[in-house]
Amino acid sequence: MWGGRFQQGPSPLFERFNNSFSFDYRLLPFDVQGSLAYCKALERAGILTAPESKKLQRALRNLVNRIAARPRTLRDALPQFEDVHSFVEAQLVAAVGDLGKKIHTGRSRNDQVALDLKLYLRSESKGIRERLLLLLRTLTQNAEKHLDVILPGYTHLQRAQPIRLAHYWLAYFEMLVRDLERLESCSRRMNTLPLGSGALAGSGFPIDRQFLARELGFRRPTRNSLDAVSDRDHVAELLSCLAILMMHLSRLAEDLILFSTAEFHFVELSDAVSSGSSLMPQKKNPDSLELIRGKTGRVYGNLLRLLVVMKGLPLAYNKDMQEDKEAVFDTVDTVFGSLEMATLVLQTLKLDSHAMARAALASHANATDCADYLAQKGLPFRKAHELTGKIVRYALQKGVPLEELELHEFRSFSPLFNEDVRKALTLERAVESKAIEGGVARKFVQKAINNAKHVLAQIE
Repeated sequence: MWGGRFQQGPSPLFERFNNSFSFDYRLLPFDVQGSLAYCKALERAGILTAPESKKLQRALRNLVNRIAARPRTLRDALPQFEDVHSFVEAQLVAAVGDLGKKIHTGRSRNDQVALDLKLYLRSESKGIRERLLLLLRTLTQNAEKHLDVILPGYTHLQRAQPIRLAHYWLAYFEMLVRDLERLESCSRRMNTLPLGSGALAGSGFPIDRQFLARELGFRRPTRNSLDAVSDRDHVAELLSCLAILMMHLSRLAEDLILFSTAEFHFVELSDAVSSGSSLMPQKKNPDSLELIRGKTGRVYGNLLRLLVVMKGLPLAYNKDMQEDKEAVFDTVDTVFGSLEMATLVLQTLKLDSHAMARAALASHANATDCADYLAQKGLPFRKAHELTGKIVRYALQKGVPLEELELHEFRSFSPLFNEDVRKALTLERAVESKAIEGGVARKFVQKAINNAKHVLAQIE
């Protein structure tokens, strides 16, 4: 493809070092998609005749069908070609002779790979979106199913206040909806056509880029050829969005790993997503969740890898940018698998609602409700907080939960306590007292579930 300038061929070592076909073969359907549109653009520009264009398009479609029918063709070709672009062009030449060499007229591998990568990312973003929507639906279904299950909420990994399990699931719903919004925003920005930018200065042929943009489903052509071939912002942005998504999946995984331990015993993972021990017969390990947590670091590494590659590159294209693809491919594969696994875990999870309720009452998680009770009776909250702390210390010394103290014991701390204090400290009252938008009272959690369903209906 570039041998005319050179008197000798590349060394085998350089060929192995330079070639990218072993991983960028994944771009083949997108390279063909771009080439099909480019054939039409070349015909419109008068560079190809109508019969020539049709012949090239037929050969391109035959190539895709042949690879689909016999994937081994790609594996066999790996050592022979530098990249997917040279492979496709060689197949065209083999099929239609010198006509195949015309397809590169006015096109550079620089704008070609920029196009292929955008087409690939656009396609895979849809796959991520579909998997993310399934996980969001699963969280919403779990919230609806577990509306009346109460467990302790935690701060600093210490029991803090009782919450509804539905509220917990919806917290992750909110995180993942933001991920979806980021993904869609990123997809809009990447949806510009780089083809026609040539190597860096544009094409010397009258290629209709508006036609190409319409043909390939882009909202407009890129406005600057220099930027178009050197731009990997859309790759960095997508990897950033996916790194944040994986952070959320990792936090969910960490919660469920803890909740599945004997110390918590809130949930049990299905056998289908767990493993055992080769030595200890009793073990049931949450490997599915641990892998999600571990693979998060892998995605972070891919983002950093790309940023470090790009940080010092002068305009325009540099071969360093070949290093973007493995990071992207690995991240997409990892996110696909992690979303699918997280969904399966949630769909097959078993709950112990009694253990959750016991834990919600233990450790005086209703202490804030005691302080709120005193504040509602007119005691300044800071004094109510201090007084409740003393009552908690007394209950700890006695070895009983707050709600089991006698009225006279409460009144020994303050005459503001009346018979209704016991009701105020029940688990149900503790959650129902948070009757505020975004709170854990049943009415507002139900409202949040309805809103989640509405959000999904709007998105879908």
